[in-house]
Amino acid sequence: MSRPRIAVLNAAHEDANTTRNFRRELDASLAEFDATAGHTPETFDFDAVAVTGSRSSVYDDEAWISPTREWVSGAIDRGLPCLGVCWGHQLLADVLGGTVCDMGAYEIGYSEIEQVGDSRLFEGIDERFVAFTSHQDEVATLPPGADPLATNEYSNHGFRKDHVFGVQFHPEYDRKTARELVQRKEFDEDRKQRVLESITAENHARTGQAKLVFENFLEYVREVRPSTAATDGDHDAST
Repeated sequence: MSRPRIAVLNAAHEDANTTRNFRRELDASLAEFDATAGHTPETFDFDAVAVTGSRSSVYDDEAWISPTREWVSGAIDRGLPCLGVCWGHQLLADVLGGTVCDMGAYEIGYSEIEQVGDSRLFEGIDERFVAFTSHQDEVATLPPGADPLATNEYSNHGFRKDHVFGVQFHPEYDRKTARELVQRKEFDEDRKQRVLESITAENHARTGQAKLVFENFLEYVREVRPSTAATDGDHDAST
């Protein structure tokens, strides 16, 4: 079976959990680039792009964000399929002409999300599903021509435009990642404790369907770029 070559733009500020999670969930040949250190690929010689979450906001004035946005824009212009998660979802929306802003609240923990449109990205996932969420920014206005895919009472949780897909929730999170993220947050202790107590094996198991977005995205990549997908095994790399 072919293994697409995917550029992973890691915007997580050297969080080792992000590297581990994406390598576990994306069954592909991954070339990882530390976007926060100013690293982006030198070429667009990939089958697809994945953009991770981040502690930053898309609209922050940080030196690494502009070149990351520029490279992603070039990848989209060249027709590379893209998948953005949380901050990556917001960056893709921003690049395509959508609006990202502070939503005035913080969504965190296991949330119920509802599909609002048919999409290859959500094949095999129930109309209502559970995923771990952590964000205070939202895609307030979708890019022109984009289709909404999922939502809840907080915000848009998924969109598609052409070969570009974004999800606000975190389908890649394991319990270790969720616990460590919550412990870093500056919430009041009661709220923090409630969220930590919810990070159980049972609740994590409920997020299993959400992980199908990775498998579905890879199947889509294989379909739209069959002539370029790698077939000679795993060549993971990092920068």
